[in-house]
Amino acid sequence: QVQLVESGGGLVQAGGSLRLSCAASGRTFSGYTIGWFRQAPGNDREFVAAISRSGEGTYYAASVKGRFTISRDNAKNTVYLQMNSLKPEDTAVYYCTAKSGPYSGTNYRFYGYWGQGTQVTVSS
Repeated sequence: QVQLVESGGGLVQAGGSLRLSCAASGRTFSGYTIGWFRQAPGNDREFVAAISRSGEGTYYAASVKGRFTISRDNAKNTVYLQMNSLKPEDTAVYYCTAKSGPYSGTNYRFYGYWGQGTQVTVSS
């Protein structure tokens, strides 16, 4: 079992940056692949990024590659999503997710644990 709590969302102008954090509870955090998904009103949940259990493997959606960076600190049970060069189309609720075991793809159904979400709004 793992519980996830996101923080760091907010309002930012286009071209700005935000860093999201995901704090996890549980003693076996390093056994989970962590992902970030987002959902804008009227849209389906969209994969953003994921990081392997060791942190050596990172995976990105094409729409954010080169602008977003995912990282993790297993000693602190925390995953980060650094978002640079933000665009209005990045506006969404961002969810931290976890799945036990190795990375297996971008389908949200693979991830059994979800945080409550944090709102990111990018103004033009």
